[in-house]
Amino acid sequence: MNKKKAIVLVSGGLDSATCLAIAKAQNYECYAISFEYGQRSRSELQAAKEIVAAARIVEHKIFSLQMGELGSSALTDVHIKVPEEESEGIPVTYVPARNTVFLSYALAWTEVLKGEAIFMGLNARDYSGYPDCRPEYVAAFQQLINLATKRSVEGGIIKLETPLIDLNKSEIIKIGLRLGVNYGNTVSCYQADESGRACGRCDSCRFRHKGFVDAGVDDPTRYQL
Repeated sequence: MNKKKAIVLVSGGLDSATCLAIAKAQNYECYAISFEYGQRSRSELQAAKEIVAAARIVEHKIFSLQMGELGSSALTDVHIKVPEEESEGIPVTYVPARNTVFLSYALAWTEVLKGEAIFMGLNARDYSGYPDCRPEYVAAFQQLINLATKRSVEGGIIKLETPLIDLNKSEIIKIGLRLGVNYGNTVSCYQADESGRACGRCDSCRFRHKGFVDAGVDDPTRYQL
């Protein structure tokens, strides 16, 4: 009997590594997709490769996009400073339409593979307030899938799975540890150096470190200082 197929978006970070482990635990035949989109932290792609290799999935595709040429985000433009203090509103680390573009590629590959699900580690609790990480966004993209794919129009189902959407970081970490995730292989920092060492100061680093503290486990993150 053939297993269900799922595409899992793997960025190299803590959330996506946990999401991949969850998809495997749900007995999906997993295919990973990652993106080189002009991000300043290229070490996250190396982390993604290591995560995928350890998970022993079927296939890993890395697509090269030129989203950095659009500008306006501190994650793709080295001339924009990554904020290291909490601020109100949507921060400059937001990359316009990034998740929509990523999910569109994942959806296309899911159709090619005749897959049943797309897994993405979106989180709406311990996050930076990005509009494309909210449950409303997930529901809207699911509606797009239902309307715009051959599989759905012909009576099939492709489900956008976001198992981390309502969890905090400590809850995510506890799940991942139970599933054998090695968080020492993950890179979450917005401005990690070439070897993957984290700054310890950006939003992502703060949420991550607090998650390990709240979970009562050692933080395996390698820091620059």
